[in-house]
Amino acid sequence: MGNTWIASPGHRRGSAARRGAVTVLALIGACLLSLTATQTVSGQPMATSDTGFAIPFAGAPAYEHVAPTQMTSPEQLNQPLGQALADTIAGQVGLDRADALTEQQYRDLSTGGGVGGNSEAAEVIVACVEILTNTVGRPLYSEVNGQSTPSVLASYGLYVNPGGLLESPANADAPTRQVNTLIAPGGYVGTWLRDNGAFRSLVALYRSAYTVQAAFGFAAQQISGEAQLVTNTKGSVSSVVGMSMAPPLWIVNFALIYILNPALAAEMPAYWAPIPPQVADAITASPTGQVPFADYAAYFE
Repeated sequence: MGNTWIASPGHRRGSAARRGAVTVLALIGACLLSLTATQTVSGQPMATSDTGFAIPFAGAPAYEHVAPTQMTSPEQLNQPLGQALADTIAGQVGLDRADALTEQQYRDLSTGGGVGGNSEAAEVIVACVEILTNTVGRPLYSEVNGQSTPSVLASYGLYVNPGGLLESPANADAPTRQVNTLIAPGGYVGTWLRDNGAFRSLVALYRSAYTVQAAFGFAAQQISGEAQLVTNTKGSVSSVVGMSMAPPLWIVNFALIYILNPALAAEMPAYWAPIPPQVADAITASPTGQVPFADYAAYFE
């Protein structure tokens, strides 16, 4: 999920499975070729759209406008989409409410129930949703200097892990990165959906913008090092945001969460915000892509 849930429906057989694999590989290859074609002589990606994001961080041009734009006023910081906008975005990426799990299916998946359910896998999935919907009214709590401390940082594309470290949701330490093993081809999530009457939801997901955006997201993550941050450049102004707010990854995560529960997708951030430069520099300089939140919390106040 952040960074992100890149997988295939799994359990397809014979030629259909081979066609699916070839399609995904072709998309990734095309994305990497696009990246090469849009690099400057310094080797850095160039912005290729009005949003200021470069290929592959901009994602597929047809869907870039769907993702959050940079906030223009303080009251937009960490504000959620709301249900009406979430439903509109779902339609723009090829999904609707009928594609989502039923309330019972989501309850079973998120608690480790149902046929073949697993409580540890469910905990990872729930943690992913909590991180990616860390908006106003949905704080995460972490141990910071011995105290349980709330934080709300979704618009920055950052979060504070339970141990008090500030990082991108795409960090190797994050559940939003570790969940990839659960949704890999033939993995837990695909198997669970098939075995619990939700294969239709899986098919809908892969007919949506998810598939092409996942290819761009994969390419973006491969070139972003431990920090997993993204540079946005508009004119002469550059800023940095966490990977989860780059258009392809945000859309991938939105599609996944909408399939799980449209009401939760409505809690995703509606705008992205530049990470304070001192914080971005520290995360980039860290060998793990993590810094103590206690040392940088003041920059977010």
